[in-house]
Amino acid sequence: MLTDPKPETESPNGLVKHDFQPTVAKPPRRRPKWWAIALLALGILAVPMVWHRVYHRKPNSLQMVEALTVPVEAKDLTVIVRASGVVQPVRRVNLSPKTQGRLAQLYVEQGDRVEAGQIIARMESNELEAQRLQAQARLERAQANLAKLRQGSRPEAIASARARLERTLARLAELQAGTRQEEIAVASARLREAEIRLFDARSGSLQNEIDQAQSRIQANLAELELAQGRVQRYEELKSQGAVSEDTLDGYRRDQRRLEALQDEAKQRLAQLQENRRSQIERLEATVEQERQNLRQLQNGTRPEVIRQAESDVTEARSQLDELENGTRPEDIAAAEADVREAESQLRYYQVLLEDTNIRAPFAGIITQRYAIEGAFVTPATSASDATSATSTSIVALAKDLEVLAKIPETDIVQIEPLQRVEIIADAYPDQVFEGQVHLIAPEAIKERDVTLFQARIDIRTGQDVLQSGMNVNLRFVGRQLNQAVVVPTVAIITNRGNTGVLIPNQEGQPEFKPVTIGSQIGNEIQILEGITTGDRVFIELPPGQKLEDIIQ
Repeated sequence: MLTDPKPETESPNGLVKHDFQPTVAKPPRRRPKWWAIALLALGILAVPMVWHRVYHRKPNSLQMVEALTVPVEAKDLTVIVRASGVVQPVRRVNLSPKTQGRLAQLYVEQGDRVEAGQIIARMESNELEAQRLQAQARLERAQANLAKLRQGSRPEAIASARARLERTLARLAELQAGTRQEEIAVASARLREAEIRLFDARSGSLQNEIDQAQSRIQANLAELELAQGRVQRYEELKSQGAVSEDTLDGYRRDQRRLEALQDEAKQRLAQLQENRRSQIERLEATVEQERQNLRQLQNGTRPEVIRQAESDVTEARSQLDELENGTRPEDIAAAEADVREAESQLRYYQVLLEDTNIRAPFAGIITQRYAIEGAFVTPATSASDATSATSTSIVALAKDLEVLAKIPETDIVQIEPLQRVEIIADAYPDQVFEGQVHLIAPEAIKERDVTLFQARIDIRTGQDVLQSGMNVNLRFVGRQLNQAVVVPTVAIITNRGNTGVLIPNQEGQPEFKPVTIGSQIGNEIQILEGITTGDRVFIELPPGQKLEDIIQ
């Protein structure tokens, strides 16, 4: 009897095989019987008949082998590795400002071609421009001071400093000598003179003019009231037809003349009063000043005033000595440092202003626009694809095209730099574009648990047709195999980790044969060892047979 089969396994050609472990039980010992001897005799007589039937069926068995097998061939083949990829720019960057701000102008649109260094956009810079002008002014002042120090002291500056020293010395000597009686007498006379002018202003000619102006206003007012009454009376007579219109107009003109004279007199009075008030205030201040001067002379010079005069003399003498001795080297060095600092500050603002101009880092085409004029944008990290761009960027700039391919781990050994590649885009299925392997990534990536290697493909033809983001199929044209022994891929099976094929035995039945395989080209696979040209391999099983029975 047979035990239950082990779990099924599937071969590469889709056939299912089983592993069986037969066990046979020992039969009990029995005595021969007469009917067994009869069966043995019949079997001996049937041997010639079976041999006859097998001999006559041999041509049918050969036909079956030829129908289920194919011959092993030797061909000149080219290794082709297939992969998929996507068209992408060789270089791509999202342009954004170095400092945050508002976009003032945008000079490009999506699809425009630009040159390296071309201004793409400009940020608002009014505040920076004002700071640059301030830095420019500071630099000019520092340069002027340095030039002055290098030139030295001018003769007129030395003469002015000497005169100032003499004045301060005279002032100090005067204060140290004290107040003389004649000075007190002069101060008293000036005070009396100021008081007289103040008295005259309060009761003198100005007051008379004011009184006259007021009298004139009163006289004009009486004449004006008389004229107004006359006009009113003649308007009534005119309404009764007693006087003419010309007579009434004459009285009206006289009324208007008197009104104008009255207004002029009032303005004159107001002006005189204002002049008198301001004159009195000025004279009162003069009187107070002269009174203080007299009091100070009568009290004598205070010690703090003398100390201040001595300080003025020291300062004047130091300034004169500095001018006569010329500029010291350390002063010139300090002025030169001030100039360098001002130049650095100016350069700093010039750089900030230049950074408000967004320039193209390389020649290319504007692929995306993310902002419009007036938008607030901030610095952003440059990105290699559009999905990583944010609203902080202004535009995306791309240059040239290449294909990013993803190659399975099993095929990567067939790929090398400068290898020719055939590119077929989904958008142009009837065209084949030429490419060349530029480089292969040294590190693999995983997608859905599949190990892949990325390769960058230079596009030799089709740059004007292919567009970024297109999906393409790739054929990597590999080495030439001369007289390679190949079999159909479906002929390869695996038996307990061993790779092999099924070949006909002497009876025409499938028999497992281990082989060493090489490259796969399309639906054929190279055989390195195990079979030779002319051998036949099964691509289908004979009817009624199972793979697990054959390779058991």
